Amino acid sequence: MDAYFLTKQHRILRERVRDFAEREVRPRVAEMEAERRVHHGLSRRIAQQGWLGATIPREYGGMGAGHVAKTVIVEELARASGAMGAMVQASQLGVAKLLHFGTGEQKRRWLPRVAAGEVLPTIAVTEHESGGHVAGMLATAVRDGDSYVLTGRKVYVGNSHVGDVHGVVARTGPGPRGLTAFLVENGQGGFAVAEQEPALGLHGFSFGELVFTGCRIPVENRIGREGEGLKVAYSSSILYGRANLTAVALGVHQAILEDTVRFCAERERYGRPLHEQPVVRDRIGRITSRLMTARLAAYHAVHLLDRGLDCDAELMNAKLIGVDSAVDSAREALEIQAAAGLLTSRPAGRHLRDVLHLFAPAGTSDVQRLRLAQMSMGLAGEPWSRQLSPAVRGVVRREQEETAVPA
Repeated sequence: MDAYFLTKQHRILRERVRDFAEREVRPRVAEMEAERRVHHGLSRRIAQQGWLGATIPREYGGMGAGHVAKTVIVEELARASGAMGAMVQASQLGVAKLLHFGTGEQKRRWLPRVAAGEVLPTIAVTEHESGGHVAGMLATAVRDGDSYVLTGRKVYVGNSHVGDVHGVVARTGPGPRGLTAFLVENGQGGFAVAEQEPALGLHGFSFGELVFTGCRIPVENRIGREGEGLKVAYSSSILYGRANLTAVALGVHQAILEDTVRFCAERERYGRPLHEQPVVRDRIGRITSRLMTARLAAYHAVHLLDRGLDCDAELMNAKLIGVDSAVDSAREALEIQAAAGLLTSRPAGRHLRDVLHLFAPAGTSDVQRLRLAQMSMGLAGEPWSRQLSPAVRGVVRREQEETAVPA
């Protein structure tokens, strides 16, 4: 697979990220698991490596390396910590809205700072009442002169407690075309972040609630035109969210296989290593097969995305296969380890808890199957990957012209 999808620069990048993850991330996992709070310091340290700029063009200080490179980065971080892989993938959602819908001034102001790790962006769409039904949101933004007054609440916002600038979609009119996106900076009057609640997994990451009470947003902080909020939300979720979450699942899946193989080599049954038992080998084989299939689906999808080709279906399928198979492998790894896998000193339980967090964002597995069925029956609209392909191709073309990966 590597020989087909990854260039020499991608492989160098993988080695760099893996080395960083082993030195800087893995030693802090136990601390994050114990505290179950967002790890501000490590999040900033990762951002300062420049990896949030994987898809940001070089003209704005980014790597200009595209979605395959981004997948490599997220996968390798998630292999050490699903939480830190999730932190980077959530930041990439915030990058998407600026790349594809931001004004020239917004891009010049924010993208270099994101690329340098000075600013962590988020995107805030989901609400308690509407869930994944974006068009059903209730938060409002009312025009008042040179400002909009934003009122409402957003939940399950990735990087909620570590983010610096939030892309918020709110209702400015009726129906699906009555949604508009805005940039809200920390410290803005009428904006607050709710207390972080402990979650099942991804300890060290935050996906919390943002509260807006008469928050006044200047018109120049609007992303795109009024009424384009649905496009901002869907493009970020479909083109970036599905690929990003697949990459997190892939990294955790790789960790599941490595931990299982290591455990079975160290433990003995009947005087022989556990992995010599036929039933155990069969299960390791299943985990390996699932991981290989998930990796092919993931890199094939982002390979197409980098080239500006239609790939909505491939992105849906990659997320579907990647998350479901990682959950299956995490459960199987726990079954192999039996009671030993239940100890918090071992990573098996953490792996299962972490991958369960990836099921709902950017559409559950049921949603992915529904959308795939609609595409097969000719009931889907124009692919998002086709609508935004010129911008995607532009980033990749620059990466090909300048092949060195930034240190």
